[in-house]
Amino acid sequence: MGSLGAVLRHPDDLYPLLKLKMASRQAEKQIPPEPHWAFCYSMLHKVSRSFALVIQQLGTDLRNAVCIFYLVLRALDTVEDDTSVPTDVKVPILIAFHRHVYDREWHFSCGTKEYKVLMDQFHHVSTAFLELGKGYQDAIEDITKRMGAGMAKFICKEVESIDDYDEYCYYVAGLVGLGLSKLFYASGTEDLAPDSLSNSMGLFLQKTNIIRDYLEDINEIPKCRMFWPREIWSKYVNKLEDLKYEENSDKAVQCLNDMVTNALMHVEDCLKYMSALRDHAIFRFCAIPQIMAIGTLALCYNNIEVFRGVVKMRRGLTAKVIDRTNNMTDVYLAFYDFSNILKPKINKNDPNATKTLSRVEAIQKACMDSGVLNKRKSYIIQSELRYSSTMIVIFFIILAIIFSYLSSTRASK
Repeated sequence: MGSLGAVLRHPDDLYPLLKLKMASRQAEKQIPPEPHWAFCYSMLHKVSRSFALVIQQLGTDLRNAVCIFYLVLRALDTVEDDTSVPTDVKVPILIAFHRHVYDREWHFSCGTKEYKVLMDQFHHVSTAFLELGKGYQDAIEDITKRMGAGMAKFICKEVESIDDYDEYCYYVAGLVGLGLSKLFYASGTEDLAPDSLSNSMGLFLQKTNIIRDYLEDINEIPKCRMFWPREIWSKYVNKLEDLKYEENSDKAVQCLNDMVTNALMHVEDCLKYMSALRDHAIFRFCAIPQIMAIGTLALCYNNIEVFRGVVKMRRGLTAKVIDRTNNMTDVYLAFYDFSNILKPKINKNDPNATKTLSRVEAIQKACMDSGVLNKRKSYIIQSELRYSSTMIVIFFIILAIIFSYLSSTRASK
């Protein structure tokens, strides 16, 4: 009913949602027949539907390389995230992971649900990896080696300073940005992007996830995961977990705003990176997650619900982003609009209000300087919704058609 209510409030979400659903089904039908590739692409759909959808638009060789790169790093991340694995077992696996990808027999049981399946049947990923071109293999091995070493370092070290925070995010996400840039270059479709810009692409996404996932990470069993830097949260509370308690709500929101402000520093680099991309499929692959990130930060900023549950963009708006992101005009417009959503939420009494406002205005200036903002109507910021009874009737007719189709499909089975 929640989804139905959202569509009733935003009826123009319906068409992008239907397109997204059909595209998702089409992507599932394109899974290769070979057992190891079938496993890899099926697993990709299970661990990240949106990523699996966007990756399908890439050329075959690059798509296969990015798929394996993602699954290898997802497996590495599963080892790091499993707090039930003892440190003396976990660290050697992280350090040696780049060698395991060459071993068709290697697997390690950890994680839960679909991630456990990935780890138990990792030989399928290794088999697929060994079929990639050498340029792709070298890039994946290099990034996996560096990331595993970095993860091992932070297993034994807490995130104390902002420099530690940036270093941790570099290891777990900045290196993903560097790796993808290497894969794009190896495909012959893009120039090799500067490491600093590739790093910012990864850090912006990772910091957004760390902010959004505070409650999930702090409540992790058997041991909580703490990625917010002490240098920031210690200004507001004595312990990081204190942020989730109601009596600390004001301080929690101030700390949250401090974290969002820190993440916004990477936006201008991200815009520079995306503006240099030439291939349309690669552009969409990179741009859609970045727009989702700025949208998520706009929702999280000054929002106590980050410490109470999950804050995320409504599915209909996500579908619009996927449907309508095709060029830099779309990107500049989306970043400008989401920064406009965030800007009025800045409380002048917030300790970081001046810094936050400065960063938001810098983002808006970069978007305005592009000279394209007046070329496209916004789909993110809309005036008060007004829709007729006719629109509602059409909506329910479409629902009835979909329901009838699904019912007949089930009956035929």
